[in-house]
Amino acid sequence: MQQSKFYNPAAIYLRAALALGYLWLVADRLGWLGTYGQPNIRWGDWEHFMVLSRKTMSFLPGALVTPLAVLATLGEGIFGLMLLIGLFTRIAAIGSGALTLAFAISMTISRGIDSPIGYSVFTVSAASFLLATLPEYKWSIDQLIFKK
Repeated sequence: MQQSKFYNPAAIYLRAALALGYLWLVADRLGWLGTYGQPNIRWGDWEHFMVLSRKTMSFLPGALVTPLAVLATLGEGIFGLMLLIGLFTRIAAIGSGALTLAFAISMTISRGIDSPIGYSVFTVSAASFLLATLPEYKWSIDQLIFKK
């Protein structure tokens, strides 16, 4: 099957959109984008992020919430950077898909199916898994390292 002429730009766009989405959320919860209550700021600091994390993971033992929130934030930051620069893109995409699928399941358990659907969490997960199936990644470090 011949690839469309839009294949490479679409793949680059998908990689960048996923990466920037993750990095934006990490920057927001670390307070780098502004403080809580400002326009377009969801959390503004770790404490406000943890309020939502506790609600989302309310079905888990409380002692697990903070470590899982830290792991999720590290995952989003690391996967975001890896996707942005295209380093081990397939691994980052699979990790990203698994992480967002875990978010979607947690959101569904704690708040109902409308929450992950409304925030397009299943879409981000599916897009990540789709990115992992691509045969190559243009404009990436992978392309430089693993030249075919």
